[in-house]
Amino acid sequence: MTAQDLHDGWTLRATAGPVPAELAGREVAAEVPGTVHTDLLAAGLIPDPYLDENETALAWLHRAGWRYTRPLTLAPADDDERVDLVFEGLDTVADVRLDDRLVGSTANQHRSYRFDVRDAADGTPRTLVVDLASALQHAEALEARLGARPAAYSHPFNMVRKMACSFGWDWGPDLQTAGIWKPVRVERWRTARLAEVRPLVTVDAEGFGRVAAHVRVERSGLGGSADTTLVVRAHVADVEAQAVLALGEDTAVVHLAVPHAPLWWPVGHGAQPLLDLDVVLEAVGADQDAAPIALDAWRRRIGFRTVELDTHPDEFGSSFTLRVNGRSIFVKGANWIPDDHLLTRVTRAQVARRVDQAVGANLNLLRVWGGGVYESEDFYDVCDERGVLVWQDFLLACAAYPEEDPLWDELEAEARENVARLTPHPSLVLWNGGNENLWGFEDWGWKDRLNGATWGRRYATELFPAVVAELDPTRPYMDGSPYSPAAAPEGTHPNDPDHGTHHEWEVWNRVDYTAYRDAAPRFCSEFGFQGPPTWATLQRAVRNPDGSPLAKTDPVFLLHQKADDGNGKLDRGLAPHLGVPEDFADWHWATQLNQARAVRHAIDHYRSWWPRTTGAIVWQLNDCWPVTSWAAVDSDERRKPLWHALRHAFADRVLSVHERDGRRVLAVVNDSPELWRGVVALRRELFDGTPLAAASQPVSVGARSVALIPLPEEVATPGEPRREVLVAELDDVRAVHLWAEDLDLDLDPSPVEAVATPADGGYRVDVTARSLARDVTLLVDRLDPDAVVDDALVTLPAGARATFWVRTSARLDEDALVAAPVLRTANDLRAVGLVGDAPLVGTPAD
Repeated sequence: MTAQDLHDGWTLRATAGPVPAELAGREVAAEVPGTVHTDLLAAGLIPDPYLDENETALAWLHRAGWRYTRPLTLAPADDDERVDLVFEGLDTVADVRLDDRLVGSTANQHRSYRFDVRDAADGTPRTLVVDLASALQHAEALEARLGARPAAYSHPFNMVRKMACSFGWDWGPDLQTAGIWKPVRVERWRTARLAEVRPLVTVDAEGFGRVAAHVRVERSGLGGSADTTLVVRAHVADVEAQAVLALGEDTAVVHLAVPHAPLWWPVGHGAQPLLDLDVVLEAVGADQDAAPIALDAWRRRIGFRTVELDTHPDEFGSSFTLRVNGRSIFVKGANWIPDDHLLTRVTRAQVARRVDQAVGANLNLLRVWGGGVYESEDFYDVCDERGVLVWQDFLLACAAYPEEDPLWDELEAEARENVARLTPHPSLVLWNGGNENLWGFEDWGWKDRLNGATWGRRYATELFPAVVAELDPTRPYMDGSPYSPAAAPEGTHPNDPDHGTHHEWEVWNRVDYTAYRDAAPRFCSEFGFQGPPTWATLQRAVRNPDGSPLAKTDPVFLLHQKADDGNGKLDRGLAPHLGVPEDFADWHWATQLNQARAVRHAIDHYRSWWPRTTGAIVWQLNDCWPVTSWAAVDSDERRKPLWHALRHAFADRVLSVHERDGRRVLAVVNDSPELWRGVVALRRELFDGTPLAAASQPVSVGARSVALIPLPEEVATPGEPRREVLVAELDDVRAVHLWAEDLDLDLDPSPVEAVATPADGGYRVDVTARSLARDVTLLVDRLDPDAVVDDALVTLPAGARATFWVRTSARLDEDALVAAPVLRTANDLRAVGLVGDAPLVGTPAD
């Protein structure tokens, strides 16, 4: 087989829609893979859609049509030669032509297309044309034909197989991209090609790594190919095997057994050995002495491991426990959205940085959410290398989806292609039928609106499980998230916290984050709290037209806040804890801090309930543009305070204080492979360090275990809750517990002394607490947008010290580095103006 990439020589012009006069009839150079937005941006014809209020100015693109063209001359084909035009991905509704002849049509961003163009391979110069129609208008037309179905947003994104969040989400822009978004090429081949290779990889009880390489071939149908015997050879490690496809056969399975197979483990549980699996397709002629002819080859890396999902009923409900190589794993996860709304700009290096940030935050799983895309090979490769587990949604989200054609056929085609494509990756451990669709049917008023119309249940309960059972039986499948498994009693609500997976969105939408601790879900696959992006990202991307300082009520800021009543929810979330600062810089710090605290509060709770609660997947790791959102890492790749909260909360060893059965206990969480044994030192003291009571408690907590230690009354019960703190320390792990909210505490508003000194690669900042200092943080991006600090949200009892390392190539003002607004604590919010009835606090309250 030979392949010719068709990535050069393309041009682009508008063909339909409300195109601005300055663009009408204009032709620009097009980058392939690429999108209309990126090409127009590169040509200087549109403003950056991520900046300021430009998203609104570009809404005309939703209803525009576009034409990509390039010259193409196909050399004459031999009598036995196939010539295929291959598009790995088109976004989305397209007609493909050679000159005026229609080659094929597409309406699915999530699958590839192959067109036979052998009859055009005659040496004649031609023009390859890709006409892209408005995906929105296509969806509206199908909606008119099939009948409207409920969806979370106004656009009918559930009527076209396109990235759902392309139409806007409560954290994403409404851009509705179009383009040739994946590679395109011409493939020339003879006799047969490898149409699909699906390696199903397991480990047996004797330690043999088992590979069943399922191969499907396509015969050319030319020159006697149907009468050719084909051989498939496979090789991994030092093991080789083959299978013969007799005349007329197009499938085969090659079995390999690797003794003493090295096990692939999730990060934190072991190593991630990866081995090359090679598959070669050969033709064998009638002359048995002649050497076989190599026709096609395929190579991927695989890892040997087993994966199970335990959903058995127990005394609490229905479990949801992921097991890898027989070991139960507490899932420390985050939801993953496309890392750039303009997908073709995402590089492997960018993916690696983001996954490394996930690992740096002590995460072991990323959930590829159903409103995005099946991610690139780069994403799964990087997760394979880092040991980051992948939970993969099928691409349905927050809507009712018609089950009629053409959508059923398209969904089946994309499911089959992507399940087969992703089988080599050991990081992929779970297939999920979609996001919040089962829940939506029950609770979001769909039933009356549907009036008996199809809504997607059969995708979740019939199509997807059948595809997984046929093509990838080595991995578990679940109907949706949230969902209650079959083991649950009949009629159990899909979001019942006692059964299967649970999404916790009452917190954020309606109740205070302290309500996280009202339930102990079996597995929480979505929960989160909003906060704005870092200061440097805001200053770069969100600016008032008149250059005035930014305020949270400015239209440009609100355009980058997509959640319904998002700022109102942020303020209501702040009010009982920190108060609502009037100054925007203070509000920015307070909302970021409150976001981090809310999520930490939930994670500490969930981890304390292991093994009843078996996982927590925060919404969300990343952003796709500069926006106020639930992300831990903003779209400029800067880590928000939430990232540090995840790093602390998901550490292997954690201490936290809880109410359990009417008394306070210390949860000693040990997710390390070693026994954690020692003596917990407990003390109750005034904020200034004056001792009030002390106790000690020997503990011995096994690997991957949690112990709950009752706290002695003398340290667990405060005399003056406004002035006292409980400190628990075991080895180098510390927990600090307070009996009131910050608003009601007598916190010193200036509790630390700090000194910055130059060091290799940046600066060392030493901080000493004169009084209890809550959540000491250096917002170093305020001085240098590229600066990074190693830690944040560090709470220091009186007398304690911490050292922060700031990595930067810039020369920073050392005094500015240790003063507001760079050095912040929760305490200093007691000295700022607050909105509403809260007082202006300058000194600790009496």
